[in-house]
Amino acid sequence: MVVASEDLRRAAHTALAQCMGVSAGESVLVVTDDKLREIGYALWEAARSLGAEAMLLEIIPRARNGEEPPAAVARIMKSVDVVLAPTSKSLSHTAARREACAAGARIATLPGITRDAMIRTLSADYARIAELSKRVADILTSGTTARVVSPSGTDITMSLEGRTGHPDTGIYRLPGDFGNLPAGEAYIAPVEGTAAGVIVVDGAMAGAGVLEDHIRMKVEEGYVTEISGGEAARALEQAIAQLGRPARNIAELGVGTNDRAVITGKVLEDEKVLGTVHIAIGNNVSFGGTVDVPSHLDGIILKPTLVVDGVTVIEEGTLRV
Repeated sequence: MVVASEDLRRAAHTALAQCMGVSAGESVLVVTDDKLREIGYALWEAARSLGAEAMLLEIIPRARNGEEPPAAVARIMKSVDVVLAPTSKSLSHTAARREACAAGARIATLPGITRDAMIRTLSADYARIAELSKRVADILTSGTTARVVSPSGTDITMSLEGRTGHPDTGIYRLPGDFGNLPAGEAYIAPVEGTAAGVIVVDGAMAGAGVLEDHIRMKVEEGYVTEISGGEAARALEQAIAQLGRPARNIAELGVGTNDRAVITGKVLEDEKVLGTVHIAIGNNVSFGGTVDVPSHLDGIILKPTLVVDGVTVIEEGTLRV
């Protein structure tokens, strides 16, 4: 039996009671794998303590972020009130997650979360995070063009016209609600085919962790055409090599809004760090885009300046909104 520490149990209780709003009698499914078993069990315990019909399912770890869970698990996800998914690879951008939300389940994914991150980030002020995330999301929604530059060499523009910004608030209490825990970002799917310039990832990269050598990506007509750098760049190239052009799509522009988050090498937390920008490649069909591929990889940019239609949202890593 997995025995969770008291501080981990408190964090799990916050996730279930405050973030998800679980009440007695609701059905709660926790999907985990062997790498995050301790987290999964703590969440299951918290659900049970709240009087929920709590279920714990352990799956074989997926090979990549965005890979579908087993079909039987997907069916169960559609039949419960709440799903929490602490898994080593993200289930966020999967058909199983989308269909479960469409069926009314409220879902939080916790891909790659560590014990330390859960204890630290779930003590944040989520009312403040929600307010800030909504404010940034509104700017993204109303914007038509975004430009990101950074001291490391990022300089990229993209169209946001007609797309909707989404706040990841950490409060998921209505049927169909979805987001990450820990939460704290605003994000949008740029218009496919419009991004152009250079991305230099200098913070962390999904699948590679904290970077020793920067990853440089040249972007033309919305797709990454060249990847250069050290070992992490070669690993990224290899990870998407078999997935074709869709895996190179500029899928997401995101802004971190959680002041308790730090760069750890776990993208779940890294992309939430206050004042950072993350740009993802691959799948964006889950949040308003048109590219559906079993890969979604975020790169975190440090000390960015983000300007949307002339409004400076971030200036060298400091939020100005």
